[in-house]
Amino acid sequence: MTATPKLEWAIIQLKEDNNWWVVSISDEKRWEVDGLGIIDPSQVAHIIDLCDPLREYGFDPEILDDPFFKFGIEREDEDGCIHLTRIKESLFESEDPLFALPDILDEEKGPYADFLEQISKLRVKLLNDLIDFEHSLTLEDLEEEIREQQKIDSYEENAVHFFHQISSILEYVPKGYELDFDEESAIAITEEEDLSEIPDIVEEKIEEDETMKWVEESENEDFPSEENNEDEDVVSEESIDEKT
Repeated sequence: MTATPKLEWAIIQLKEDNNWWVVSISDEKRWEVDGLGIIDPSQVAHIIDLCDPLREYGFDPEILDDPFFKFGIEREDEDGCIHLTRIKESLFESEDPLFALPDILDEEKGPYADFLEQISKLRVKLLNDLIDFEHSLTLEDLEEEIREQQKIDSYEENAVHFFHQISSILEYVPKGYELDFDEESAIAITEEEDLSEIPDIVEEKIEEDETMKWVEESENEDFPSEENNEDEDVVSEESIDEKT
């Protein structure tokens, strides 16, 4: 009986979409390299940051080690390909930049599938706290909208990269809503007109009216009223009569 090859190394290449994709892997019997993406160190750091708001909903960032195989850089070829070696260090404790390959050997019940389900549920809880929906957001709402977007993306690319699959969940906001940049004090607004500018408009109108009043007063001072002109005419006639 032939032993199953272990996942020990991978060769990756940066493609035109600025994502790294696997071109060769040690365990070719269990891994199909066509359309197999790998998450680079900067993307790993971004995912960790995106997971941070989920902590108060019970998420432990250290479980990020479970759904991924970690790789360190061994060398770079002249053609731009990078040779990676499998390591067992933590994504949080390693001093070297690490690449992360999701464990998709069991796409339905594996650790990566569990990870996606967990962050999806927690993202829904977070959004229901931040946004006053008419009807509470559900996990099915999130999954359906993301599936639709991924279908659109798949028409333009050969495969959906793992980084975009994860970030689309962690950054998901329902259509018609937006979140403040600081999600801890996030305010959800619809695409309807934002009425927050109305007080400023009112103040501008008031200032404009007062200015107009000042202009009118100034004009009255420069040009005497008809009533004053009539009085001056009467005085002038009396003066003429006295002289006569």
